[in-house]
Amino acid sequence: MTELDRPILVFDSGIGGLTVLRELRVLMPERNFIYVADDAGFPYGGWGEPELKARLLDLFKNIIAEYKPEISVIACNTAFTLAGADLRAAFPDHTFVGTVPAIKPAAERTRSGLVSVLATPGTVKRAYTRDLIQSFASQCDVRLVGSEHLARMAEAYIRGETLDPEAVTAEISHCFQEKEGRKTDIVVLACTHYPFMANLFRKLAPWPVDWLDPAEAIARQARRLVPVLHHLHPDTHHDRAVFTSGKLDFSTRRLLQGFGLAV
Repeated sequence: MTELDRPILVFDSGIGGLTVLRELRVLMPERNFIYVADDAGFPYGGWGEPELKARLLDLFKNIIAEYKPEISVIACNTAFTLAGADLRAAFPDHTFVGTVPAIKPAAERTRSGLVSVLATPGTVKRAYTRDLIQSFASQCDVRLVGSEHLARMAEAYIRGETLDPEAVTAEISHCFQEKEGRKTDIVVLACTHYPFMANLFRKLAPWPVDWLDPAEAIARQARRLVPVLHHLHPDTHHDRAVFTSGKLDFSTRRLLQGFGLAV
C-alpha cells in the first residue's frame, strides 16, 4: 500500500466524531478517510475503566492491521483520556491524534473566570481532565458537569429525532453559575457528540456563552502530522464508514450518505 492509498482513520464511540471528520476534510481535501464507530460498545460512560481500556486496545489491534491508516484520530474524549497513553505504548510505530477537553483555550478566552466543562461522566472523573485544569486553568473556577444522557440524546438528535427541551435543559443547567456578579461565559463541549446540538443549547441557555468545540483544533493538529499530497486521491469521494455492530438503521445510513460515507 502506497502513502497515497493510506487513509486517515477517525474513531468514535458513535456518530459524534463526524464533527471532527467534517473539519478534517476541510484541511485535508486530498486525503481519503475511514470512519470507525464502536456503536456495539456505545455509550462508553457505562463501562468500567479496565474493561473499556482492554476493548479499545483490542479494537485498534484489528483496525490498524486491517486498514493500515496513515494516522488515527480518536474523536472521543472518553476513549482518549482513558486509553491514549496505552494505545501509544502498544503501537509505538503508529501516530494517534487525541481529543481532550479544550480547557486550555477556555482558560485563555474567559473574561469572567467561570468555565464549565460539559462531558460524559467518564471524562469528568478522569484524572487526565483534572490534570488539564491544574496545568492550564488553575486561576479559573472550572465546573465539571457530567451528563448521563446527553450523548444518547445527541445521537437521536443527529438522526433527526425531536428532543424534549426540558430534558435537554436538565442536562446542561448545571453549566451555568453566578458568583459575585460574574457569570459562566464559556462551556467546553468535551464530547464530540455535543457540537451537533450547539444551536439547541444556545436556545435553551439562560444567557449567552461561548460553546467551545474542539473539532477544528483536532483537525489542525492532524494536518500538522500528515504530509500534504499535491494531487487528489482518485477515490476521494468514496470514504467509508465501519460500525462495529454491523447493524445500521435507515436514519443512520441516510446520515452517513449525507456525509459522503459509503457503509
